[in-house]
Amino acid sequence: MTEAQIQAAIMLAVGGREDTRVFRNNAGVAHYPDGSVVRYGVGNPGGSDLIGIQAVTITPAMVGQVIGRFVALEVKANGRATQEQRAFIAMVLRFGGVAGVVRSPEEAVAVLEASR
Repeated sequence: MTEAQIQAAIMLAVGGREDTRVFRNNAGVAHYPDGSVVRYGVGNPGGSDLIGIQAVTITPAMVGQVIGRFVALEVKANGRATQEQRAFIAMVLRFGGVAGVVRSPEEAVAVLEASR
């Protein structure tokens, strides 16, 4: 499967979950006729392909609130994550988010389940 096909399959697999929403993080650079440059996408450079939020129920000792956690899934068909992508994943994890490099819908679900 191509990276785009894997992303589409992951979005279908994760989209039905009650606790998680993921979105395609289109990223790049736009060059305008006046010479201005606009970078778009979350976490550039190296922002993950799929980002979102996952609801987590806090323990009773923490008043039983539900919070959202940032989710970053770097999708790869082949090859490895770049240094920038690895740094972005490390940052998300450091701040309590859920992140990882995934190559299939099953790996994406495993990353989400491991964070519970």
